[in-house]
Amino acid sequence: MKSLTSLWSCTANELAARCCTSAALDVKTVECRTQHEGLSFLAITLANYGKVIQKWLDQGFVAPWESTSFRTHPLTGFPVFMQGFLGRVFSPVSGALLDDPDIEAISAILQLTLQFSKIALPRESERYSHSSVVSAGRERQAMSDFIQCEHDVRKADSLLDPAYMADFKRVSNLLYGDIFTKLDREVHWGRLKPKHGPGAVADRLSSNAKYSLDSWPRRLERVMPSSEYLCPNPNFWDKERIHIIEPGDELPVRVVTVPKTLKAPRVIAIEPAAMQYAQQALFGSLRDIVLEDGFLRDVIGLDDQDPNREMARLGSLNGDLATLDLSEASDRVSNQHVRAMLEDWPELLEAVDGCRSRKADVPGHGVIRLAKFASMVQLFAFPWKLWFF
Repeated sequence: MKSLTSLWSCTANELAARCCTSAALDVKTVECRTQHEGLSFLAITLANYGKVIQKWLDQGFVAPWESTSFRTHPLTGFPVFMQGFLGRVFSPVSGALLDDPDIEAISAILQLTLQFSKIALPRESERYSHSSVVSAGRERQAMSDFIQCEHDVRKADSLLDPAYMADFKRVSNLLYGDIFTKLDREVHWGRLKPKHGPGAVADRLSSNAKYSLDSWPRRLERVMPSSEYLCPNPNFWDKERIHIIEPGDELPVRVVTVPKTLKAPRVIAIEPAAMQYAQQALFGSLRDIVLEDGFLRDVIGLDDQDPNREMARLGSLNGDLATLDLSEASDRVSNQHVRAMLEDWPELLEAVDGCRSRKADVPGHGVIRLAKFASMVQLFAFPWKLWFF
């Protein structure tokens, strides 16, 4: 911890010299609060402070009524912490953004408040491991939020207006009808090419063991027969080796948390090997078809994020563009919407439904049935999230 506070202190003093101010009191504040609050002060409290300052910059004035967990001047409401930097950006008396704010000071403020917001902690260090810093309470809250999101999706499904669903299906057909027709044709003629991904699977199989997969869901057997998808050479096909799994016996996705920030972990779902294998087949054909489409290739970025980065840059300069950042966007795509979207392509719908996991094993909540189409970080969640949002 001392090395992190030393890094912050050195950075603060160097930036203060460049901005012709002093960071002596700021350094004392950081050292004292880090000693009492630990790493969460650097990674969470400072980061929250930086986000509030960004909001002040956008609105053009300091809002003293916004809580920042730092002291403010009793008369003006101007923040005391980092006031040397802030005073070169905002008026210490009125709190208004200066006509000619110091760009160097703005850069220093953002660097000092946000530099530890997404710190990568060494796995070998037990003291700074993700599980030891992100409290058990935050882990439990993340799982509760996952369950609440599931309830929200289920409740929204029950309130859907049939007229809305009809309009949704009509617009979907106009936008993606040609793509779905081509993908349905790929399914019909068995031209999908499955593959195993590099990630973990709910079966806890090693990378090599995935290639000896000996179980296949009944729901996939008609559209993606195990005799064609699990063995590249029919001469070596052993039908007795394959276990066809009935829907009620399918392995649920394994819901786990992975590091995101120290404020809260990210919740992801790990798919069974068979499901992930089939999803790769559909996703590969879907990506190829989208890249062949002149319009959707430029609208839906499956591989290249440069257009998104450029639009975000332009939006930050002139304010004409905005980023739509929805909380748990992937988890809020309803399976009922996907089924309505694919209703006119029955074989594609059967393939998509066949490689979608219906249950999830959520720590602390047991195995639940899913109303969402697919959970965050699952391969199939990404393109559908783009199309819906």
